[in-house]
Amino acid sequence: MARNPNAPSGRGGRGRQQRDQESDLIDKLVQINRVAKVVKGGRRFSFAALVVVGDGKGRVGFGTGKAREVPEAIRKATDQAKRTMIRVPLREGRTLHHDLQGRFGAGKVVVRAAPPGTGIIAGGPMRAVFETMGVQDVVAKSIGSQNSQNMVKATFDALTRSESPRMVASRRSKKVGEIVSRRGGAAAAAGARE
Repeated sequence: MARNPNAPSGRGGRGRQQRDQESDLIDKLVQINRVAKVVKGGRRFSFAALVVVGDGKGRVGFGTGKAREVPEAIRKATDQAKRTMIRVPLREGRTLHHDLQGRFGAGKVVVRAAPPGTGIIAGGPMRAVFETMGVQDVVAKSIGSQNSQNMVKATFDALTRSESPRMVASRRSKKVGEIVSRRGGAAAAAGARE
């Protein structure tokens, strides 16, 4: 009996695909924080890590981990980030479709789409999110809390609101051309006003 060459082999076909996908991921350590717990015999130190993981094609996630040793904290954070990845639609594979605002606690961020050649103009924690996500042109500003975790969470709050013209068109039962042509029309109208 001839074996199907496309069928997964008996030895971890699905697991191998998952490992291949994980090997393509880019991870960045955003922050490492030493935490002290005061106990009867003195202080016990542990480390808290914040890691951002992305595939460079629009998928990104973040995670936190805490352990007695730095490598273990980073491993825990990376595992959590891989489990909580979200997909963000990108325009031309390089920038966002529209401007966004996000909030988390006292942290507030404004993220704007940018023309080609702009690069990533963003602060440290936000820059890590955009680099791992694969965005090449974006302008972002953090207003309020400068805490790394708040900034990352506020950035993710903004990114979850991102929609492509196709998503908007399907929700409104219209054609993509109608939505995109309006975008061009609004820009032309703004140019005429000036």
